Amino acid sequence: MGTPARIAADAGKAHRLGELRQFLMSRRARVSPSEAGLPDGGARRRTPGLRREEVAVLAGVGVSWYQWLEQGRDITVSPQVLDSVARVLRLSSAERRHLYVLAGLNPPAPEVDPANVDMCDGLQRLIDSWMPFPAHIMDVYWNVVRYNDAAAMVMGLGPDKPQNCVIAFFTDPVHRVRRNDWQETAALVVAQFRAACSECPDDEGFRAIVDEAKERSPEFAELWDRRDVAPGGQMRKELNHPPVGTLVMEATQLRVPARPDLAIVLHNPWPDTGTEEKLRWLASPEGRRGSMHRVQVQG
Repeated sequence: MGTPARIAADAGKAHRLGELRQFLMSRRARVSPSEAGLPDGGARRRTPGLRREEVAVLAGVGVSWYQWLEQGRDITVSPQVLDSVARVLRLSSAERRHLYVLAGLNPPAPEVDPANVDMCDGLQRLIDSWMPFPAHIMDVYWNVVRYNDAAAMVMGLGPDKPQNCVIAFFTDPVHRVRRNDWQETAALVVAQFRAACSECPDDEGFRAIVDEAKERSPEFAELWDRRDVAPGGQMRKELNHPPVGTLVMEATQLRVPARPDLAIVLHNPWPDTGTEEKLRWLASPEGRRGSMHRVQVQG
């Protein structure tokens, strides 16, 4: 008998391979021969969908190998072969990642399904409903793509400001003047951005942002060379904002599985700091009249 850990591992593996078998059978059954570019066979087909040997031929793999894969046998698989099978079975991005996991491989980076490209309007409604608290949406490079009115009033987001959060933090004087904790936060910002970069190490978009930030900010360059890494999650922010004074908020990054290229950043008032009341006043008609719509550096 094996150890309890080995028994549990073997049971988990058996479950995963069983799920793999059922998943492949169900995906194969939903693809018609005509969709795969094959004659439908008419009444000669007893079951809907493709046959195992047809999947194997179309994927360019051995018939026996595919049969073993679908039977949930413990065989060696490669990403290239799984991608071929996923193509024949017309798997979506989420289904392809699921196939990798069931086959025991690290899943590929998530992709945006074409059906979910137009989600931004719905996400804008979400952050608008977060009023009077600031919220914005950023892409994988930390470029701001949407924001609500509170983010514009409190954090200075706007069309005439740097749209990349990293570049803005190190080059926009608003951040230095308003942030009581700029030095401490700067190190965390760089560490979190390095973690984001590590998910796509060959992406030229990330390299372009890092190069620009290094060129424009010696402080960024120094922090980047430390090679510290921290996960994006929550961050405490303390701002001095005229005319209400100190605002203390907790910023939380949220991911949308259907749009892995986007992150929603919601700011919540820190308890017992009076921040909630101040934010509600800033968003009120009286507050809008009595304060600037955009955060500006005072001369």
